[in-house]
Amino acid sequence: MPGRAELMEAALSGHPEGIALLDDVGQVMFWNHAAETMTGFAGIEVVACATPWALEAVLHGNLTWNAACAMHGGRAAGCEIVHGQHKLGGSLSLSVRRVVLRDDLGERIGTAVLFHRVEYVEALKHGETSRDGSLELMHSQIEAFLVEQYEKFLTGALSFGLLWLSVDQAMKLRKTHGARAYEAMLDRMERTLAGGLHAGEELGRWNEGDFLILAQSPDVEGLMLRAHQVAELARTADFRWWGDRLPLTVSVGAAMARPAELLVTLLERAQAAMYSGLQAGGNQVKMARGEQECLRS
Repeated sequence: MPGRAELMEAALSGHPEGIALLDDVGQVMFWNHAAETMTGFAGIEVVACATPWALEAVLHGNLTWNAACAMHGGRAAGCEIVHGQHKLGGSLSLSVRRVVLRDDLGERIGTAVLFHRVEYVEALKHGETSRDGSLELMHSQIEAFLVEQYEKFLTGALSFGLLWLSVDQAMKLRKTHGARAYEAMLDRMERTLAGGLHAGEELGRWNEGDFLILAQSPDVEGLMLRAHQVAELARTADFRWWGDRLPLTVSVGAAMARPAELLVTLLERAQAAMYSGLQAGGNQVKMARGEQECLRS
């Protein structure tokens, strides 16, 4: 039978808000899964380590917080909006609450920091997703890189391929667990994929639930091999929600850029290949029609 400490850790690990527990000198002693997905920083990078500069404002706030907190019985009045940076480079806007932790004698023993993205300040309806500017920003960034790579391809400077990925469980997860679980899952998948990128590759969210990877592959065979590697990497995404581990797989559509082909056509071919794998049951890699197909990843 699990002990009290194990039950508490399981509950905090699966909580949808980011939770950090700091000791009396401000060092992180606990970092839950939601905190990992929101910030991009894994627990091993934060717990008992020097605070990454990108998390300084989130974890420690401003210099006046301790005094203000003490005036309210050890509890911060309301939420503080903190602007930071995701480990992968994107901007973060977080609503942060801090609570002083005390022992039975009233001595301060640490701080609990709870945070969530600003777009979640008002609860979203079950099955909906927020539509702030962050997705549009991510889309524009990968689009700019895609155009740049395509222009280099037209001049003969490089050959490249496109991988279009969709998480097979995405729509079911959104219906059964809600919008926050859906977004947390996509954040986890993005961090997993980003951790396995090769030199010269670029990853980005293309639309609400799909990802693009631009791969500098010399030929169809090389791109297919890379697509299988990415599909295998996606299976390692350790996504947990309220203590439950939810396995994830992806359908991958791969397409090599062709001479005299419009960029929109390249995108359409990669997307069609992805849909082919999705309709075949998911967890598959498909090469765009006319090049090569692989029935199982």
